[in-house]
Amino acid sequence: MAEDIRSTDSNLSLMEERSAEIRKEACRQQESCLYTSTSMYIWLRRVRTQNQIFIAAPILIGGFAGLSVFQGWVSDWFIAVLTLIAGLFPALADALKFQTSVNEISKTGAEFKALQDRFRRLANISILGDVDEAEEILSELMDRMDSIRSNSLTPPEWAFDEAQHKIASGDYQFGVDDG
Repeated sequence: MAEDIRSTDSNLSLMEERSAEIRKEACRQQESCLYTSTSMYIWLRRVRTQNQIFIAAPILIGGFAGLSVFQGWVSDWFIAVLTLIAGLFPALADALKFQTSVNEISKTGAEFKALQDRFRRLANISILGDVDEAEEILSELMDRMDSIRSNSLTPPEWAFDEAQHKIASGDYQFGVDDG
């Protein structure tokens, strides 16, 4: 005799519940990645500006100290102090690890942005297929998220506050989603 292999109502309901939970979790993680990547990019702009200042300042200060026109107008100790300050900038930039910060923040922000898109795709497209496959995709994405988070690179609170404001203002909303 043939066996009835059609899904029962309880199995269908269970699959719908799993699908809904996977979708909710993917949406949560998408939002988390949006806030984190936006915070990273805001922080990155500030660190890049600081890096540029630390590159330009010693050149300008050293050039100013070296101008022979000022040697008659200002005392020798003032020129010596300017020269010392100009010489300290590269050491400070190295101690503050600006270049490392720029690279790390840039890489981490890009990874969170990529994950944001992958979670969005899971929540809106992949979930429409096989629920077991969607759950596997979610698990893989969460493993990637854990890997990125293991760097412990945390944006400052002011960057997160600016990100919240920027996102709330609608800067990251797409016209296609409105209608």
